[in-house]
Amino acid sequence: MATRTALLASLLAALHAGAAAQAQLLHIATENSPPTSMLDNGRVVGIATDKVREAMQRAAIDYTLEVLPWKRAYSIALTRANGCVYSTTRTPEREHLFKWAGPTDEGDWVLMGRADRSYQLRTLEDARKLRIGTYGGDARDSFLRSRGFLVDPAPNDLSNPQKLLLGRIDLWAVGLRRDSPALGNSGWAGRIVPVFTFNRVKLYLACNRAVPDTTIARLNAAFEAMQRDGTARRLDRKYDDWMAPKP
Repeated sequence: MATRTALLASLLAALHAGAAAQAQLLHIATENSPPTSMLDNGRVVGIATDKVREAMQRAAIDYTLEVLPWKRAYSIALTRANGCVYSTTRTPEREHLFKWAGPTDEGDWVLMGRADRSYQLRTLEDARKLRIGTYGGDARDSFLRSRGFLVDPAPNDLSNPQKLLLGRIDLWAVGLRRDSPALGNSGWAGRIVPVFTFNRVKLYLACNRAVPDTTIARLNAAFEAMQRDGTARRLDRKYDDWMAPKP
């Protein structure tokens, strides 16, 4: 009897340990958004990606990482108990939906226009009658849509520059990293220019509400340490020479 009791206790302990290990595993998703997150020979890399990987290592948290369309990546964090997604804009509307670790980055929301057109935008309201290209399902699309602006969402944000140059939209609402050139080394530099900055935001690793508070606390401690010791700044500069593919 004692042997059977001991065996049962051992099995229960093993199951508990397995469940605990599974709870520590985070399933992280991101989108293809160079140079923040992108695939390089099958490996997910990029500025925010490298920060997330560093934070995971410092916090001693196991994880998986994959690149998906934004809507699917976002849905994983909303519906999967150990799901997370980055780079997620932290807005008042999203605050209660997730637990937040970071920030991984800061950025501006900018209306981009054609260099050969004259725009007279002094406030966001001045763009109300113009067609604004957005990325369907992201925070900029929701922000403009909820305020009644005429948005034309695309399933891939990289199709918006071409739509702009072809005259199918009047403006393109894009998120740009803070202190980075407007279009960096992209093939649209000189043809597409910033017209008006309408918001400044911070981006985070957003995790499902079921992720333990202790896990989020460890991740936030790791991100804070990365800021203090200069690691975050070093990773910001790592991709300065990255070249966007030609459109």
